Parts: sequence; structure tokens; C-alpha cells
Amino acid sequence: MEQPRKEPVYANPYLAGIGLGIVLFLSFVLTGHGLGASGGLARIMTKFVDIIAPEHVDRMVYFASKAGGTRNPFGHWILLLLIGVALGGMASAFISKRLRPQIHKGPHAGNVVRLITAVLGGILVGYGAGLARGCTSGQGLSGAVVLAVGSWAFLFAVFAGGFLLAYPIRKLWN
Repeated sequence: MEQPRKEPVYANPYLAGIGLGIVLFLSFVLTGHGLGASGGLARIMTKFVDIIAPEHVDRMVYFASKAGGTRNPFGHWILLLLIGVALGGMASAFISKRLRPQIHKGPHAGNVVRLITAVLGGILVGYGAGLARGCTSGQGLSGAVVLAVGSWAFLFAVFAGGFLLAYPIRKLWN
């Protein structure tokens, strides 16, 4: 006889939002910077380019600002933020007994379809973060709390895109 599945217990979204606000506030107070992840990923990729073609890094303004000359792209606070997010996420999954390899997908989407949509979504989000000069946490949260007009425009665009794509993605998922 099969055991009934227990529904996972998640944090209260209101308390999680308050917690995120406190973390964002402390980030500004303690470091002088808001939150953000895309800059850290850009620095990691810049390091790979610097290993393969250091002369290219020195010629390109985008790369040179992160790793040109004697600059170390890993010598930046945002990488510590990424490490903390990864370790915190793993700790949370471990505590809630959800730390295991798995692919979340709808009943009619196979593993390959799910992985392809995840990779394509990641590429689009990464490209969008480059265009917007920040990801949803850096541009959206950190910019919005300091009332940056561009960040509010970004947030409205993110929500509009979410609403427009929710139905077709849900059809693909189910």
C-alpha cells in the first residue's frame, strides 16, 4: 500500500518578505551595496575568458572593468554573496529534508523538455539582466528601495512579462 504524500511546508510568504527586507536593509547599512547575483555570475564568466584569452579581456571595456590588467574578478564582495546564497539554500533544503537531485516538471512534460525550457529560460533571464543592467534582485529590489525610476520600470516589465507568459508556460507544463 502506498503512503500518502506529505505536502511540503514552506515559510510564510509575508514573514519571508519581511526577512528579505531586513536582509536588504542590512546589506545597504553594512556593505553600502544592495543585493544582486548577475554581477557575480558575470565575474565568474569573465574569469573563464581571462584564463582562455587574457588579451581579449584587456581590450574589451566590459571585461577590463572586472579583470583587466592585474584585477582579480574573484576579489569582489558579490561572489561572497553568491556563495552565501548557495550555502543558505542548501542548508534550507537539508533542514526541510528536500536536498536531493530531482527535476520538477508537469505531468505531460518530459525531462528533456523541462531541461530545455530551463536552459532557454536561464539564457533569456541572463540576457535580460545584461540589458537591464541588473537582475531581479539587483535592479528590481535594490533599485526599487532607493526609488530608482529605471528599477520600477524594470519591475513593471518583469511582472507584465510574467503575466503574458504564464498561460503558455502553464500549458507547456501541464
